Amino acid sequence: MRIGSGSSAAGQGRFGRVVRRATVAIGGVVMVVAATAIPAGAAPSVGSRPAAVPAPVPSADPFYQAPPGLASARPGQVLRTRPVRFVAQGVTTPIVATQAAYRSTGEQGQPILGVTTVLRPLAGPTTRIVSFHMAYDGLGSQCDPSYTLQGFAPSKTAQIEQTVIAGYLASGHTVLVPDYEGTRSEWTIGRQSGTLALDGIRAGEKVLRAPTSTPVGLIGYSGGSVPTNSAAELAPSYAPELAIVGAAGGGLPVNLAHNLPYVSGSKDWAGVMPAIVVAYQRAYGIAPASTLSPRGAGIVNTVQSQCIAAFASKYPGLTNGALVRSPYRGLLDVPGVSSAIARNVMGTFGTPRIPMLLGVGQKDAVGDGVMVAADVADLAKRYCARGVRAQFNRYVGDSHGDAFIPFQRDAAVFLAASFAGRSTATCAS
Repeated sequence: MRIGSGSSAAGQGRFGRVVRRATVAIGGVVMVVAATAIPAGAAPSVGSRPAAVPAPVPSADPFYQAPPGLASARPGQVLRTRPVRFVAQGVTTPIVATQAAYRSTGEQGQPILGVTTVLRPLAGPTTRIVSFHMAYDGLGSQCDPSYTLQGFAPSKTAQIEQTVIAGYLASGHTVLVPDYEGTRSEWTIGRQSGTLALDGIRAGEKVLRAPTSTPVGLIGYSGGSVPTNSAAELAPSYAPELAIVGAAGGGLPVNLAHNLPYVSGSKDWAGVMPAIVVAYQRAYGIAPASTLSPRGAGIVNTVQSQCIAAFASKYPGLTNGALVRSPYRGLLDVPGVSSAIARNVMGTFGTPRIPMLLGVGQKDAVGDGVMVAADVADLAKRYCARGVRAQFNRYVGDSHGDAFIPFQRDAAVFLAASFAGRSTATCAS
């Protein structure tokens, strides 16, 4: 989900103040991330980054097309690379950025193409890596981080997260930003998001020529929490060689079967329901047009290539039941939907072997407006019961958008401690 809703003036105002200050807490220290940007009028260093030129969206770009023989490649194997720009808040930075296309594993176990953006800090070798999972939540390739990080039509959310990424770079972290939805924009699909993130780390380490012993921290808010938590759960079995030291996930959609009734009929978030239909149609071939009402089919058709800022608050009052036709009463009645959602419940992919930080806002009795606070708290408890050091932070009074700021502060402190081998995570809540 995006950070904040389009109709939340208070949330947008708070984010605006943060962006204008251009500061972010990294490792407990407030750093001016504008220091990573090129001063006005300065030119980027010659030869390290291409100049700003129009670029096709990923779906029309051959770089994103799977090459012949993809199945014979190993997960995380780099297939091609190219230099790109990193643009933060509309300013081209001096950061050296590389895109890498790599082989990964899809939801059905099939070989798929993944793309990640490798961002190097200005000074020093790669000694620690942050795999940063942006909350891009899109159904069209123009939403992909590999595209928006270059300054091409970034949303307000993307611009805010670019600022946070710049902060990590300024403090010496190498940052990897995967397109974790894959080339088909399959949103909220947990296992696939996790494997794309893990293989993105493998690919990034190859590009950087960094050993697999390089410590890695995972972070993501809202939609970005899906690859964060999924990767943490899958890593022991899928990528045990990676030296992941901690994972921070905020605003988590733990179980969509609980989120659907929460956002149904809401003012700001009802539009995510038809978007989930699109994602599940792509990933599982379910919820065909024959199960949708005329209105539901029309909305699904409208949102199928949009980014979340265009649809989340576009349909105030839309209910779950209005999307389907009789005899179905809601999306969970459609054959295959409940089982597909159950396949994506967080906590079911495996047991993390690293400290975890989970955070969520709570503005009403249920949650932050879209995420269910009790689900996040319960996930932390389940982790703890399985021997994981899992810390749960509840941001009382904060909406989904408002909780982004305190979560990023806490996540920066958490990751700094994890990199130092002295995790702050505790199962006490």
